[in-house]
Order: sequence, then C-alpha cells, then structure tokens
Amino acid sequence: MSFSTVNQLFPFRKLLNFLLGISVGVQLVIILYNHYSGYAIIEGATHFFIRLAFGSFLSLVGGFMLAYPNLFLIHFLNKKLPWHKKIFLRITVQFLFAFLMAVFISFFVTLISNAVSPFTNDDLNSILFYNALITVGVNILMMISLEAWLYFNESNRSKIKAENLERELSQIKFEVLKSQINPHFMFNSLNVLSGLIDKDVKKAQQFIDEFSMIYRYVLETIEKPVVSLNEELKFIRSYISLQQMRYDNSLYLDVDLPGDFLKKYLPPLSLQVTIENAIKHNIVNTSNPLKIELCAKDKWLVVRNNLQPKISSGGSTGLGQKNMIKRYAMITEQTPKFMVKTNFYEVELPLIKPEEI
Repeated sequence: MSFSTVNQLFPFRKLLNFLLGISVGVQLVIILYNHYSGYAIIEGATHFFIRLAFGSFLSLVGGFMLAYPNLFLIHFLNKKLPWHKKIFLRITVQFLFAFLMAVFISFFVTLISNAVSPFTNDDLNSILFYNALITVGVNILMMISLEAWLYFNESNRSKIKAENLERELSQIKFEVLKSQINPHFMFNSLNVLSGLIDKDVKKAQQFIDEFSMIYRYVLETIEKPVVSLNEELKFIRSYISLQQMRYDNSLYLDVDLPGDFLKKYLPPLSLQVTIENAIKHNIVNTSNPLKIELCAKDKWLVVRNNLQPKISSGGSTGLGQKNMIKRYAMITEQTPKFMVKTNFYEVELPLIKPEEI
C-alpha cells in the first residue's frame, strides 16, 4: 500500500488541518495545566507563544507519525477484518496498535525535545510517563476520529453513487420504454391492424390481443431489475407474432433452449431489444427471410440471425447495446457480447441464477 492510497482515504491538506488543530489544542491544555499547577510557569506572552509554537510543531510531527500508521492499519483492516464481520477482534487490534504506537512515538518525540532542551533525570522519567499517557489518549481519539471521518466520507460517496445510479437507471428505463412506444412501431402496427380488419377479422383480433399483451408486459416489467427467461420468451413470442403479420411470415424464430435455462433471469426486454435490432438493420422479405435463433452456449443465451444488412439502414447509434450493458452492470459483473461473424450476427446474453439475485 502506497502513500497515494492513504492520501485517497484522507487527503493531505485535510489531514494537515486536522492534525494542526489537535496539536495546538493539546499544547494549549498542557501549557496551561503546567502553568497553573506550578510545574512550568509561563514568563510572559513571548514565552507562551514560543512554547506553543515549539510544542505544536513537535505534536504535529508526532501527529503525522501516528496518523499515517493509523490510516495504513485502517486500510488493511478494512480488507482483512471489516466492521460487519469481526467487530470485537477489530476493536481489540486497533486499540492495542493505537496504544503501542502512541507509546513509541511519545518516547521518540520526548527524547528529541530532551536533546534540544535537556530535562533532569527525574523530570525526564516523569515527562516520558505523562507524555505517553497523553499521546495514548490522543491517538485513541485520533483513531476514532479518522474512522468516523472515513465512515462519513464513504457513506457520502455511497449516497452520491446511489443517486447517480438511480438517475442513470431512470434514464435507461425511459429510453427502453421510449423504444417500445416509438412512433414507427406504433404506426406500422396500426397500419397492419387497419389492413387486417377488412381482410381477416379473426386475425385482427389476434393482433389486438398480442399488441395489448406487449404493452402490458412493458409497463409491468419496466420497474423490475430482472425477469425470468420463461416470462421474456412469452413476451417475445407475442412480439414476433406481430412482426410476422407485418412481414408476411418472412420472419422466423427458432427456440432451442434447455429447460433449466427458463428458470434463470435477465433484464426485462433484453431479448426484445436484440431482436428489434436484427429486424431494423436487416432485409426482411419473401426473397430474403430473416431467421432468428435462440440457443444455449455454455451458460449464455445466444441470439443469432443471418446477416443481410439493409443498404439504406445507415449506421447504428449503439444506444440499445449501451443501455443493455448498463442494465447488466447493475446486477452482475458479466457483460453481453455483440459479434459480427461471416454470415450471421450473434449476441450472447449472460443469464443470472436465482440465488445470484
């Protein structure tokens, strides 16, 4: 662990101000106590400020010598003995460390002070004892203060992160919902429905049922982080059914998945976004039917379609893929994969086990 890591925990400037305040405060207490107890009388304002400056400097040096080991220890214990696992053992370790380190540093600083301005042997022994006692108390308070500051700072960072994630999730939900209710899909669907009403009333009723099922599913699942693959497949069959009515059965869906996959989870509408992109960017007609295949590859769900890109489709913005990656990032470390191969396009979607939710 480097000093840069410690400075990330507690920036140097804040640590300097923190220790300077403690150093001056401690020296004021010591000087005034020694004066009123008759141990070391203040001989005037100049004498007072000289003692305060010299004592505060030594305390500041000692403070840094205490603070950095404390921060190193806190960082180490956060990994090895986090508060939520072994609280009593951690308190014991930190207390013993604070005690031993304070005794060592107080002896070191006191002996430096003695070298600059020698004490008598009796005074030195007494000063070593009282300085050690004071330093132990100060170091324990410092350890508590550092832990409290780090806890507050981490809580504040977590709160900001949670708020950012909430805003990002809301934006993603809005984009997903907007993509489902985009005007093109709505108008195309209504045009298909208009044509069916005159030609085939039964088929038109089926279209209405599937259409309503699609939007009901979107509204019911948009707030959910995950849905089962079984639920998603039911929705996809309705979505494909509508598209097949539009493309005169030039669109095929082949599902070949093991039964245990159906109990696993994925973000809602992940399949729909993938299939919609396949239809949007490829030619779909009687001469060039689009075949979409859902199959398993290890623990991944594979969505594959034959590649026959539209000449006038334009470049993809990649917004759907970016949103999907963000939604996966909120629930798992696994990331969807998007691959263009020789004759087909393939998307691999990770599936989440129920116990991982």
